[in-house]
Amino acid sequence: MTSSVPSSSSTTTTTTTTKRMSDAAAAAATAAATAAAKGGIAWGGSLVGSKNPHNLGYRYSTPHKRFRAAGASDDGSNDKLDLPTNVVVQFSNRQGEELADVLDLPTNSTMDDLNALLHSLLNDTDRDNNKRIPYSFYAKLPHSKEHPELLEDVEITTESLATFLLEHQVSTEQTLQITYQPMAVFRVRPITRCTDTLPGHTEAVLHVSYSPNGRHLASGGGDTTVRFWDVHTNLPKYTCRKHKDHVLCTAWSPDGTKFASVDKRGVLILWNPQTGESIGAPIQAHKQWITSLAWEPLHCNKSCDRIVTAGKDGTAKVWNVRTRKHIKTLAGHTDSIECVKWGGENLIYTASRDRTIKVWNATQDVNRLGILVRTLKGHGHRVNTLALSSDYICRTGPFDPNDKKLLLQKDNHDSDKLYELAKARYQEFQQSSCPQETLVSGSDDYTLFVWNPVTSKHPLKRLTGHQNLINHISFSPDGRFFASASFDKKVKLWNGLTGEFLVTLTGHVGAVYQVAWSADSQYIVSASADSTAKLWNAAKSKKQAIETLPGHADQVFALDWSPNGASVATGSKDRTLKIWKH
Repeated sequence: MTSSVPSSSSTTTTTTTTKRMSDAAAAAATAAATAAAKGGIAWGGSLVGSKNPHNLGYRYSTPHKRFRAAGASDDGSNDKLDLPTNVVVQFSNRQGEELADVLDLPTNSTMDDLNALLHSLLNDTDRDNNKRIPYSFYAKLPHSKEHPELLEDVEITTESLATFLLEHQVSTEQTLQITYQPMAVFRVRPITRCTDTLPGHTEAVLHVSYSPNGRHLASGGGDTTVRFWDVHTNLPKYTCRKHKDHVLCTAWSPDGTKFASVDKRGVLILWNPQTGESIGAPIQAHKQWITSLAWEPLHCNKSCDRIVTAGKDGTAKVWNVRTRKHIKTLAGHTDSIECVKWGGENLIYTASRDRTIKVWNATQDVNRLGILVRTLKGHGHRVNTLALSSDYICRTGPFDPNDKKLLLQKDNHDSDKLYELAKARYQEFQQSSCPQETLVSGSDDYTLFVWNPVTSKHPLKRLTGHQNLINHISFSPDGRFFASASFDKKVKLWNGLTGEFLVTLTGHVGAVYQVAWSADSQYIVSASADSTAKLWNAAKSKKQAIETLPGHADQVFALDWSPNGASVATGSKDRTLKIWKH
């Protein structure tokens, strides 16, 4: 038996082959590194074979997303700013009072880091982060390159300081002036459970609404009744039966002393929530059904005696509820009016199926009342809904959630005192949050438009993203955000100051009918055709709901969050109301 011994030439060949393979691997690694930086075809890393059947050998790398080299532009040059690791910051409040000395902060600090630092500087001893008041931050930046001496406050909405500094090309050689502002001076606890189910309606519940002070709850439905409920015992107080058709809309007066309801036959009825009795006889307000109504804000009229109704007949009408007289008809639309709003700047806004929004003068002067100020055009289909940045402050009037004494008082308030409180609250809201009233409209064309209707007829921004009609829009109480609900089963969150898209809230499996905000602007609750309501954390822009609120047996049509933050009420096609609390 003879053994086979490899020859010296065979050994040399093997060594040479191994070296060539090693050189080829090194070259491939170099090529892969170059391709990863510049984009192109790069070697995948390991051999293709039975031991690695899923590797195709090559991958296509592009110089963007995770394959783009940090700081590289499209032509491969590194033109990104060389950002230092730290920046000098000076905190101050809205009044310009400086907080502590200048601080040297890491540029990768997040908004949570800034909040934690601010709480320590303010000596906030509450260790529970969920109970701490969140703050928003604004950097003082030059208004333009032509006028660097003019400074404006720009809100920091990015994930980190570094991103903000790069986006706005802020120099780190100078002290960055940051103004902090509380998002809310109190905290609302998130709702987590159903505490009561309120039966009584014999048809679908179409509307639920809390009074401005949160001490009363009312509902209207397809059974033609208006019902008042005790918010403490969650028992029925009064059942009002003067309507002859579906109750389509309801609204509380800003002082909380009157309640209005309208129906499918064009009838307006005013109620006294203390007695459950109607104030006078029903008023035949429109020839066809009434689609929307709104009260005049209390800071515009201390008598709180004017209301506007809008109908399918294409007109809006202003009424004096004290004299029960029709004051003015707002005519000009060529189709049904779908939504009406009475703003805080003595203007009335009407949105119609004719694709336009009209702005009307709502002054106390009868000769000027109802004059068309401007027409807002841009939508390609009927306009379904409107929202104003001042909606919450106009709705609640004098009732500040922090003023517990006023909230707990009986309803026989002094009208002069309430007027002064409402006026002071609105002025404070303008100074701290929204100097100008912003209007957002939603349409069947799947888009939203942001307007500054007080001064211009041109839209500030057109917002796209929804894939079905937009059914409802709601501004946060502080005016910094707004949420849109659509039949595409999504809720989208937007920046209320710039119109910038923030996040899509996904989770519903049916059309979303309505959204409502907590009084501290931290949470959103949504009502859907999937028979559930969902709770979302708007402050942290989380895409998934933090709570799903099941229990209804059919679609949830109606929704409201108490202005004092105590509870949420939902109304459903299953003919019941449910109360949700923490």
